[in-house]
Formats: sequence, structure tokens, C-alpha cells
Amino acid sequence: MKNNKYCRVIILLLVYLSAGCAGLAAEEALDWNACVTEALQNHPDLAAAHAKLKQVEVDRAITKSALLPQITGSLSGKTAKTATAETDTYAYSISGEQLFFDSFKTRHNLDSDSETIKAQEYNYIVSSSDIRLNLRTAFVGLLKAQDLLLLTEEIARRRRQNLELVRLRYEAGREHKGSLLTAEADLAQAELETTQAQRNLTLAQRELIKELGRRSFAPLKAKGDFAVAESRRNRPDFAYLADNTPFLKELIAKKEAARFDVESARADFFPKVYLNTSAGKTGSHWPPDNQTWSVGASVSLPIFEGGSRFSEVSKSREILEQRRAEERSGRDSVIFTLEEAWTELQNARDEVLVQEKYLAAVEERARIAKAQYSSGLISFDDWVIIEDNLITARKALLNNQADALLAEATWIQAKGGALNYEN
Repeated sequence: MKNNKYCRVIILLLVYLSAGCAGLAAEEALDWNACVTEALQNHPDLAAAHAKLKQVEVDRAITKSALLPQITGSLSGKTAKTATAETDTYAYSISGEQLFFDSFKTRHNLDSDSETIKAQEYNYIVSSSDIRLNLRTAFVGLLKAQDLLLLTEEIARRRRQNLELVRLRYEAGREHKGSLLTAEADLAQAELETTQAQRNLTLAQRELIKELGRRSFAPLKAKGDFAVAESRRNRPDFAYLADNTPFLKELIAKKEAARFDVESARADFFPKVYLNTSAGKTGSHWPPDNQTWSVGASVSLPIFEGGSRFSEVSKSREILEQRRAEERSGRDSVIFTLEEAWTELQNARDEVLVQEKYLAAVEERARIAKAQYSSGLISFDDWVIIEDNLITARKALLNNQADALLAEATWIQAKGGALNYEN
């Protein structure tokens, strides 16, 4: 019986340990590079941007097909009956047509398509840059949530220790009940914040999973720190940076495409020349044996179509003016966005440095104040203010560190840094 009892205990312990190990293994740890690699492969928005790029590449191939020979085959058979006779006719042929001259309309269309492809390539980079910002925001959010949970747990332990100290003094008659109730309320608030931090951690994991492009939820842990990699402090040339951003290059490519569209619309006022040929056989029996062939040329020129050609030229000109205005406006916006992002990054980094010094001072004051309160040298009211300042300073530093990383991510996105961006 004893052996069976010991076996059951050992089995239960093994099951418990296995479950604990499985829980630990289930929490996957990812660093930033691993997140980038996974998002590059799985993010649906990036896949959509890639599909758009392929679409415009196919559009250019369709346009280019107009410059190649157009070959058609035909086969026919029919029976005609009159009052006196019935006649069968069979024929088959192959014909071809080659565009010889269209006032360079197709060439302008190809140039427009080439610029559209460029614009979509830059749009792909812009999409990748936006995805990087969202992914970085989610990654930093999980880092912050992890540290905040640890911080709230530490605060709860500290509040619990403070409560025990106040209770001892209260029981000794050296502290009033109001101080005891305040310490108990502080502990309850700390425990509440710990519970909230646990919920927020799960939410942060969910956000990162979404930005990774995963289809199902699984616990994640972000591996990293709050160090800002962008170390340059000198004021950059914002105009130069703006001219090299993929967003502005996309607008320029769209403008150039619109310029070629104007030339294409103008080409409709000139004739189109085609060369054509055909060869085949016809006869009253199958297979037909009477050979036929032809070679020629054709010229087409619209005479009157209700003014549609003039309207098309006018429309394409207005689109060109729109693209020019968008380019000017886009450049101004990019320059401002770059300077704003750079300024916020510098401010965020400075705030971290100041907050680190402030926290060091508050921690030293809290250490001294706790010893003084234990010795009865300061009142509970004075001590609790210093304790509250310590907690506030710790939370503020964590927030400032996360804000600095987010400001860095925004600065990189403003420059057009894609998912695989490296400093």
C-alpha cells in the first residue's frame, strides 16, 4: 500500500512538473529581428502590396502586346439551299495584323505603365515602412507591458512591507488608525494595478501576434531592452531626406505617369497604320483546295466622335496638374513630418536622461525616509509622500523609455525605413 501511495505521489509530481514545463515552453520568446523576419513572410498587408505591384506589371505586359503581331485563325463551314440546288462551302484561314505606326501612343502608354510600376514599387516600400512602425509599436508595447507587470509586482511587495511596518507601529500605539487604513488602501491599489498589468500583458501579446501576421493566439515574450539605437544628435538635412523618401518618390512617379498619359491622349488625333495579311483555302468539299491570300495595309483616323478626344486630353492635363500639386504638397508635408519626428525623438531621449537622474534621487530619499520613519524621525504623512513619489518616478521612467523607442520608430518611418531597415 505504501509503495502504491508513493507511486501515485510521484506520478502526480511528474504530471505537475510536465504541465509547468509545457507552460514555460508555450511562451515563445522573440527578439526584434525574429519579429521582422516573420512579418516579412506573413503580414497580409505586405502580401497585398506585393499583389498590387504584380498587377501593374501585368498591366504593362498587356499594353506591350499591342506592339506585337496579332494573329487569328478561323474555320468555317456552311450549307446554302435554293429552290434548285444545295451548295456546301468550307474555308479555313490564318490572318495577321501588325501595328506599324500609331503616333507613339502605345510607346507613351508603356512609359506611363513603367512610371506606374515605379510608383507601386515605392508604395510597397511605404507599406513596409508603415508595417514596421506598427510592428515596432506592438513590440515596444509588449516590452513595456512585461516590465510594467514586474514593476507593479515589486510595488505590491513594497506596499505590503510598508503595511507591516505601519501595523507594528499602530499596534505599539505609535501610529493612528488613519495611517493604517491608508497603507491598506495603498496595498489594495497596488494589487489592483498588478491585476490590470496582467490583463494588459495579454492584450499586448495579442497586438504583436496581429502585427506578425499570425492566425492564432499563443503567449509571447519580447526579448530586448529600451536602448535607442539612433545615436546621431546633429540636425539632419530634412530637404535632402525628404527627396529620398519612398513616399515622395511615389508621388513623382505618379506625376511622370500622368505626363505620359497626356502625350498618349494627344496621339489619338493622328492616324494609325496597320499592316495585315491572310492566307487560307476555300472550296465546296472538305478539305478545301482553292488557295487564297492577301497582303495589305490600313489607315484609320477618327473624323468626328463628339469631342471625346478633346475631353480626354483636357482630363489628362488636369490629372497632371493634380499630380504636380500633390507632389508639392507631399514634399512640404514630408519635410515637416521629418523635422517633427526628429524633434520628438531628441526630446524623448532627453526626458529619459532627466528621469533617470530624478529616479536615482527619489530612490535615495525613499531609502533614507523609510529608515527615518522606522525610527520615528518623520511622520507617516511625510513618508508616504516620498513613497508615492518613488512609485510615480519608476512608472514615469518606464513610460519615458517606451516613448523614446516609439519616437525612434516614428523617425525611422518618416524617413521611409522599411521592415528590414538597419541603422
